[in-house]
Amino acid sequence: MKDLSGKVVTITGASSGLGRATAIRFAARGTRLVLAARREDALRETAEICRNAGADVIYVVTDVTLEDDVRRLADRALAAFGRIDIWVNNAGVTCFAPLEGTPFDAHRRVIETNLFGSMFGARAAVPIFRRQRSGVLINVGSILSKIGQPFVPSYAISKFALRGLSEALRAELADLPDVHICSIYPYAMNTEHFQNGANLMGVEAHAMPPAQSPGKVAEAIVALAARPRRELHVPRSAVLALWLHELFPRTVERLIFHALGNWHFSRMPEPATRGNLYAPNTDEARVRGARPPLLSTPRFLVWLARNFVPIMWATSKGESLPAANDQGVEVLPVSDETRLAH
Repeated sequence: MKDLSGKVVTITGASSGLGRATAIRFAARGTRLVLAARREDALRETAEICRNAGADVIYVVTDVTLEDDVRRLADRALAAFGRIDIWVNNAGVTCFAPLEGTPFDAHRRVIETNLFGSMFGARAAVPIFRRQRSGVLINVGSILSKIGQPFVPSYAISKFALRGLSEALRAELADLPDVHICSIYPYAMNTEHFQNGANLMGVEAHAMPPAQSPGKVAEAIVALAARPRRELHVPRSAVLALWLHELFPRTVERLIFHALGNWHFSRMPEPATRGNLYAPNTDEARVRGARPPLLSTPRFLVWLARNFVPIMWATSKGESLPAANDQGVEVLPVSDETRLAH
């Protein structure tokens, strides 16, 4: 594996979750770090952890929806270290709500953060890579970059578009063999993502099993920086689900709908919340720790095995399916009157 010692790494969304885990693992590899996020206190905490691991670190409070902020981040990195070798577009938000009946501004904000923020990152990093004639840009996508999911439409749309950003940049930079555009597609992680997101569903959101640790995905990001590849799925077995979707698209879509109706949301009521869409979340209960999945991985796999053939049969016959919530989980409807204040 390529030695990363002394490389300059810029990471957005570095205050918590995957961003923090990635920073810590890059620090252990002897890199110099430029950390960015909106929450200064948490960003400072991440920087201190990395310094204690022996890394040279600066942090820059950054809102990736503002291109001036992102350009300032790149300028600060150059001023401190003279170059940027690796740029990780990690910052992201979500909104648990259907596309219809939800204030469109909430969906717009997800796109602005997840897609425009990464485009601004690319616009800041790529000119530097061109001058250096080397560099690695890593776009943190999702399994939802390749398959849809109910209840988070704008998140899925943004992640599909992020995949398009990577493809477009590879074409633009095809004449620079030492500039690499990489995409990583994680499955669900045990992070604050599910309690930090905007939520108009009326109930708490949880990760779907088999949720993985952010540390596992962070290790994959570091490995990708050391040995760049076009795409990497984490875990690699997620490719099997995508293959099944190619073969049986309607069956898999209905299976996903019913699985999420059962276990993506608890029966615990949650008032409508804007989460961290427009500003960092200041509720400590939401920014510390993570909500675990509502059922174990073995139990979930048994449910999938038990339901795949019946759903495929019903789909082939054009039959409707019974209510998804056979575990008694009630996903509350979103009314047209629901509003997110900001």
